[in-house]
Amino acid sequence: MATYRRSAILAAVSMPKRCGMIGSLLFVVLVNAAVSACFAQDVSTLLAEAEHAYDRWSGPFDFVTYETSLRRAIGLWEEALPLVAADDVATQVEVLCRLSQAYFELALGYLEQAGEKEAAFESGKDAALAALILDPVFADVRERDGFRAALRAANDVASIFWYGNNLGQWLDFHRMTAFFGGVRDVHAAFGRAIELDETYAGGGPHRSMAALLAQAHFLVGRSRDDALVHFERSIELGPTYLENHANYAEYYARPTGDGALFDALIAEVLRAAEDPAVVAAHPFYNWLAIDRARSLTRP
Repeated sequence: MATYRRSAILAAVSMPKRCGMIGSLLFVVLVNAAVSACFAQDVSTLLAEAEHAYDRWSGPFDFVTYETSLRRAIGLWEEALPLVAADDVATQVEVLCRLSQAYFELALGYLEQAGEKEAAFESGKDAALAALILDPVFADVRERDGFRAALRAANDVASIFWYGNNLGQWLDFHRMTAFFGGVRDVHAAFGRAIELDETYAGGGPHRSMAALLAQAHFLVGRSRDDALVHFERSIELGPTYLENHANYAEYYARPTGDGALFDALIAEVLRAAEDPAVVAAHPFYNWLAIDRARSLTRP
C-alpha cells in the first residue's frame, strides 16, 4: 500500500510542465482520487483482518490463546479508525463500537492489574461515547437538555449498550463519581438499550439492567427485586447465553439467601457446559460464565 501511494505522488511530481494549469489541476484530482481509493482499500483490508482476528465462531475456541487475537483485533481497529472517510459515519460508529466491546472484553477476561483494567474500561467508555456523539440526536439533546437526557434519546443500541457497560465497570474505580450521578447514567443507558433492542447480545440490555439493580438499586431509587423481571427476561431472550444464569445466581440468588434458586441456576450452567453447541453459541462469555459457576460451587 505504501508503494502504491508513493508511485501516485511521484507520477504527479514528474508530470510534464506543458500540461498547463488545467492539466495540473486535473492530475491533482486524479491523484487525490487514487490516494482516496488507496485509503479506502487500506480501511477495508484492516477491517477485514480485524474481524478475522476477532472471530471466535468459525473454529474451535481456546480462551487462553484468544487473548492474542483480541489484542490484534483492537490494534487493527485502532489503525483503521483514522483512515475512515469523514463522511462515512456508519463505519466510524461500527469501528468505535467494536473497539468499545473489545476493550471491555479484554479487561473482563484477561487483565488482572487494577490500573490496566481501569484504563481498558475507560478506553471502551470513551470509544462508545465517541460513537454516541456522532448521532446528531444525541448531540442536539445533550446540548439542550444535558447528558443523561441525551443517553435516553440515543439511537444506536451498540453504542449505548457498550457505553453503559464500560462506564459501569469504570465506576468501580471511581466510587464518588458513581455515587454522584454516574450510576444513574448507567441506568439511563441500559433503560434506553432495552427500548431500542432488548434482544441485543443475548438479552444483554436486560442482563445488564438486572445486574445493576441487583447491586446498586439504592443509587437509582429502585428495589433489588426490580431486577427479577430483567433476570428472567434475559434468560427468556438468551437461553444459551450462560452469563444470564450466572449473574442471576451470583448477584441476586446468593445475596438474598435463595439457595434453591441459586442451586438451580448454577446447575443449569453446569449442565449446559456439557453441550458443545450451547457453549459455542457465545464462546467467550460462556467460558467465563462456566468458570464462574464452577468457582461459586466451591466451598
